[in-house]
Amino acid sequence: MHFLDDALFPENQDKLVITAAPYGPEWEPADFAEDLPVTMDEHVQAAVDCYNAGATVLHIHVRELDGKGSKRLSQFNELLGRLREAVPDMILQVGGSISFAPEGEGGDAKWLSDDARHLLAELDPAPDQVTIAINTNQMNIVELMTEDDIAGTSIQRPAVYEAYRNMYVPADPAWVQEHLRRLRANGIQPHFQLANVAQLETVERLIRRGVYAGPLNVTWVAIGGGFDGPNPYNMMEFIRRVPDGAILTLETLMRSVLPINTMAIAMGLHSRCGNEDTIWGRKGEKMTSVQQVEQLVRIADELGRKVADGKEARDIYRIGEYYDSADETLAKLGYPPNRKPGQVGFTFHA
Repeated sequence: MHFLDDALFPENQDKLVITAAPYGPEWEPADFAEDLPVTMDEHVQAAVDCYNAGATVLHIHVRELDGKGSKRLSQFNELLGRLREAVPDMILQVGGSISFAPEGEGGDAKWLSDDARHLLAELDPAPDQVTIAINTNQMNIVELMTEDDIAGTSIQRPAVYEAYRNMYVPADPAWVQEHLRRLRANGIQPHFQLANVAQLETVERLIRRGVYAGPLNVTWVAIGGGFDGPNPYNMMEFIRRVPDGAILTLETLMRSVLPINTMAIAMGLHSRCGNEDTIWGRKGEKMTSVQQVEQLVRIADELGRKVADGKEARDIYRIGEYYDSADETLAKLGYPPNRKPGQVGFTFHA
C-alpha cells in the first residue's frame, strides 16, 4: 500500500469498517459470563448490540447450550437466518474454523475435517463471507498470552492450555483451491486470514494463476505462535506488501488489540475487536465486546475518521463483486500484470 503525503488525512481515507468478534470460541462461558453468549437469543442480541455500537462486520461462531463450540451446521443456519432479520445491514462473516474449542478436558483443539469445512459454502442462508486460511500453519494462540491474560480462566488449566499450545490450522493447496471454487459457486466472498507475508505471496500466486478472481479482503492476524506477532515492523512490512486495491483489517490479541487498532484507524485501515480477540481493557479490567466497539468509535471520532454504516461497509468490501480473469483481478487490485511471452524487465500496473 502506498502512503502519499495526504494519506493520513481522514477526509482521504475510506470510512472505518469495524469487525466485531463477540463469540469467543476459545473461552468457556464462565470465563466472562457477562459477555459470552450461550443461548441463540444471546447470540442474536450480541450481534444487535455490536451493530448498534458501530460494528458493521460480524465474525460468527456458535455455542451449544452446554457452552462448547458448536460444530453443527444446523446451528449456524439457524443463527444466520435470525441475524438476517435482526441485523440485515451487517456483513455476516462465518469463521472458517467453525470452532476450535477443545471438546472435554484435555481434548485436542482442532478444525473439522476438510470435507466438513467445505460445507460452509452450503450454509443456508448464505453468509456474506467465510474466512479462509492459507498454508497449513501452527496456531499456538497462548504463546503471547501472559499469566495475567489467563488468570482465573479455563485456559489456566494445564490440559486446556496444552491443547491450544499445540493447535494448528490445516490449509493445504488442494483444499484451498477447492474451497475457493465452492465459495464462489455459492456467491460467498472469501476473507483471507493471513499470518505473514509468505501467505500473502501465496494469495497473489492464486490470483496470478486464475484460481481466485475477485476483491481482496485481508486480515493480518498478529497472534504469534506461528503467526506474526504484533510487532510494528512486521505490521508495516505486511501493509507495504498489500496492494492498494485490497481492503486490509488488522487483528491481534489481548492487550495489544487497542494499540494495533488505533494504528489501523490512523492509517486508513480497518479494525477488529471483541471477546474472541481479548476480554481485557486496561490491565486487570475486563471489557465487553460492545465496550470495545464503542472505544474504537471514540478513537475514530477523535481522529476525525467517520465510521461506515452497513451499506457503506458492503461497498468498501465489494460484497457480491467478482472478476472474470486473472488480468482483470490484477488490474482491479493494483498488482502489476502477469508477464507476457517474451516480455523482459519490470512490469507496471495500469
